[in-house]
Amino acid sequence: MAGITVAADLESLTKIRALVRDVAEGADAPPVCLDDLVQAVDEAATNIVVHGYGHRPGDIEVEAQLVDDHIVIELADTAPTFDPTAVPEPDLSIPPLDRRPGGMGLHLMRLATDSMEHRSRPGGGNILTLARSLDPRPKEER
Repeated sequence: MAGITVAADLESLTKIRALVRDVAEGADAPPVCLDDLVQAVDEAATNIVVHGYGHRPGDIEVEAQLVDDHIVIELADTAPTFDPTAVPEPDLSIPPLDRRPGGMGLHLMRLATDSMEHRSRPGGGNILTLARSLDPRPKEER
């Protein structure tokens, strides 16, 4: 298992992406898996910084590990509780320019991972767990 704790600011996203890449490469993840994970984790961490903490000071704890044939990434924060898994899917039948802004990041996170789970952090905050199979095929084909 590998982990880091970083300041909840946009500059720290580079360190988080590097951790995800290191763990994925260490697990011999195919490029599509690595790209999916980096995109999903980057979006999750950005949401924590921008929406969770609202650019106020805080930390993000990130742990990454290989569990069986999945790379599992856990992001923990002390921002106000927010469950992204409870947000409904966007209505993709509405043309992009007619849609209300926002919501597509969570949609991309769901597409890029096999599972996304949220739980409240004891003492306050959030723990978001993202998992992606090492199988390079789209999840609909696995």
